Amino acid sequence: MYEKMELKDGINGLTFEHRNSKSLAQAMLHALQNPEKMEKLGERGYIYSSNGEVPCVNEHVDEMLKLYDELTNTQSYIPNKTVQEPKPLTSLSAPWRITFDTNPDDCNFSCVMCEQHSEHSPHQKARKEQKIRRRRMDFEVMKKVVTEAAPLGLKEIIPSTMGEPLMYRDLKGRTFEDIIQLCHDQKIKLNLTTNGSFFSPHGHSVEQWAQALVPVLSDIKFSWNSATKCTQELVMKNSKFEKQLSNLKTFISIRDKIAIVTLQLTFMEINLSEIPDIVKLGISLGVDRIKGHHLWAHFTQIKDQNLRRSPDSIRRWNKIVQECQTIAQNQLLPNGKQIKLENVFELSEDSGTSSIHPESTCPFLGKEAWINHSGRFDPCCAPDQERLSLGSFGNITDPNQQLMNIWNGATYKNLVKNYSSYPLCQNCNMRKPPTQQHS
Repeated sequence: MYEKMELKDGINGLTFEHRNSKSLAQAMLHALQNPEKMEKLGERGYIYSSNGEVPCVNEHVDEMLKLYDELTNTQSYIPNKTVQEPKPLTSLSAPWRITFDTNPDDCNFSCVMCEQHSEHSPHQKARKEQKIRRRRMDFEVMKKVVTEAAPLGLKEIIPSTMGEPLMYRDLKGRTFEDIIQLCHDQKIKLNLTTNGSFFSPHGHSVEQWAQALVPVLSDIKFSWNSATKCTQELVMKNSKFEKQLSNLKTFISIRDKIAIVTLQLTFMEINLSEIPDIVKLGISLGVDRIKGHHLWAHFTQIKDQNLRRSPDSIRRWNKIVQECQTIAQNQLLPNGKQIKLENVFELSEDSGTSSIHPESTCPFLGKEAWINHSGRFDPCCAPDQERLSLGSFGNITDPNQQLMNIWNGATYKNLVKNYSSYPLCQNCNMRKPPTQQHS
């Protein structure tokens, strides 16, 4: 066994005898029976730093070059002051917005790019085959978090963006209407993403939903991926374009001026040529904003839909961006204002899928939080399995765990400080380049 190890028994973890199943079982049992001790061991994850945190890649490289100079007596180590890096993030005292994964298994559409409900996704098929209950957040978890965070600066919440949030109903029968009432009680706003079908467990009409939602809404984002019936129903399977359009028009006719209406889409090959027409549609209807994100290609079947995959696809995307910006500048909304385009910016042809602008910053860390259906704290909106690579932060359902303990904890602070060294973050579609950081 090597003298110097990354893990030392009882200091930053537990060890067991090689190929000894009994020794492994004993270590696992000890871990289960001593959760507080394991938490302390986890805080000392890296034994060669003063605070137990793993140094970022850049710090490792700097130290290696310094050692090289000491050994060779050369002057090779000159810190590169011209390296482009994102500006350090400044954390708020508490998250201003929290997204709750209220009901990720509930949706009446099957969008082709959806991590959960796409026809290419194995998740719902496996859940049904194994007869696993739908994941639905206990309303009390949401209430606990909101009650703690509202006095500290929480301004709004987002119910499930994976699944249709209006279909929410927990095991005790609490529905989306209870979420609306929670917003009233805590004097916070609701930021809603919906597929526009306006499903209701109680049979509410679009008009009834609008009247209930508008008083607490800050923004309502309608999932909208085409300007034509054919493409819309190809991307958002089980949708009915005419019904969605009718519902959108009805909602706009009722909404208060305070509530922002957004058309939100995923940028893909299948809808690329129609994006300018989506902007025109939004303007004609009086929509305030067009917002989109580049594709997270979860499945091999849609890899060729990724617009960042090649210089050619990036050139075509950039041309569409220019066209959309021209439309937005020259065609005003019925109220005389200019429609807002969010995340509609040109990409570098040299970047491809391997990198983004080096000064791009994360818009979420230190500002927003995510709580999954089981109460687990998540730092961002990356696909569920991928964001687990960012670390384990805590669970709100733990009687001894509070949101602010996690927010101010060493693990989360380390991520906020060093996120640009994490592989997932280095190529994240959500990071904003310098020209878009005001959005």
